[in-house]
Amino acid sequence: MELEKKLAEYVSEAKFEDLPKEPIDTMKNVILTILGTTIAGATAEGCEAVVNQVKNWGGKQEATILIHGGKVPAHNAALANSVMARAVDFCDGMTPGIHLGSSSVPTALAMAELTGGCNGKEFLTALVIGNEVASRLNLSASAYNGFDPTGVCTIFATAAIAGKILQLNSKQMLDALALAFNRSGGSFQSNVDGSLAVRLIQGFVSQSGITCAQLAQRGITGPKNFLEGVYGYFHLYAKDDYNAQTVLAQLGKRFKMRNVLFKRFPSCGGTLASTDAILELMEKNKFVPEDIAQIVIRVVPATHNLTGHQFKIGENPKVDAQFNIQYCVANALLRKVPELKHFDESYIRDPKILELIKKIQVVPDAGLMERGHRTADMRVTTEDGRVCHTIVDIPRGAPENPLTKEEHNERFQSCLRYGGKPLSDENIGKIVSMVNQLEAVKDVRTLISLLLS
Repeated sequence: MELEKKLAEYVSEAKFEDLPKEPIDTMKNVILTILGTTIAGATAEGCEAVVNQVKNWGGKQEATILIHGGKVPAHNAALANSVMARAVDFCDGMTPGIHLGSSSVPTALAMAELTGGCNGKEFLTALVIGNEVASRLNLSASAYNGFDPTGVCTIFATAAIAGKILQLNSKQMLDALALAFNRSGGSFQSNVDGSLAVRLIQGFVSQSGITCAQLAQRGITGPKNFLEGVYGYFHLYAKDDYNAQTVLAQLGKRFKMRNVLFKRFPSCGGTLASTDAILELMEKNKFVPEDIAQIVIRVVPATHNLTGHQFKIGENPKVDAQFNIQYCVANALLRKVPELKHFDESYIRDPKILELIKKIQVVPDAGLMERGHRTADMRVTTEDGRVCHTIVDIPRGAPENPLTKEEHNERFQSCLRYGGKPLSDENIGKIVSMVNQLEAVKDVRTLISLLLS
């Protein structure tokens, strides 16, 4: 249990002064991103139903349901807030599909209220450390093999964050992480089938992370060898293909959470390279939708399994569109730069989109793995016989191809424009200012009070 012990000690003992500037700045971008997507997702499909159910459960008034208002037990507030944060799928992500911020930020906010407040440095420390632990335990697409990385791995972040704000000692933190291991799970079938469970998994992770930390604080123990044990995390999810030294390498000095992707477009990360590709070809070759005879897109098998299936409109059209390359490419071709509203049902059912989709084919190609797991190889054939080709290996917003500060701000503003329960301009200005100077904030609960419509 040496690996588990060292991780727990790191989480419980790390201080703000130990953190470099880079992960702090990254986390501020994550926080602003999640506050924006929560505003945008507050009235998205299923979110108000979750909010109403959480209120109906009742219980001790510990933490605030953002945007809608009302207080409920902290773990249930985090559930509702995380579902809203993930709903428009414009949050941060990390290969191969793990979403950290949509759970970690709501968890930290709920815990700040539960514990009677914490300052900005404590808040940032918990978030950076918790996300770093999950980033180091994140596996490859082949290891997950259809398990949802958010459900499987993000729970280590939420348990660590909750435990850090609760000020658990290293033994209690070990138990919190071990209990979290027993709650990890979730499947990408939710995404493929276009179900609202995609965003519920995000909420379950937050809810369970807080519960695990609270139980550990009460002395409930978990398996000490939850990572390296015979039936531990690395056996069950990584098929014993792991390197403990990689997990611990330069812990506290080199931060893997630098690999966060900030989406340029409001759809699954698996669609972003293909969207970039069609926009690039349109710009270079000046074709329009009416010119298209056929589009063939090649992606790695894991991306194809998640987002390359034939587009169909099911019970939740927004989810169907968010997780489908055909729709995202047709949308960009018809409407240029994708916007949040383009994933509303009225836009999805546009006959022009549905006709374009018939001309788009997505093909799995294992050979592309040599170029990278995010690669999209696109070939467009026009009615007059022109063939236009490009390959996008790294989509905009990936850490190797980062967004500018202005693009981050535009993403945030687009969420504000879309949200069905808008906040006042005065509150928005204060939120942005507070996030930018979060280490100087005396009590982050003042941020929560600004997030009520």
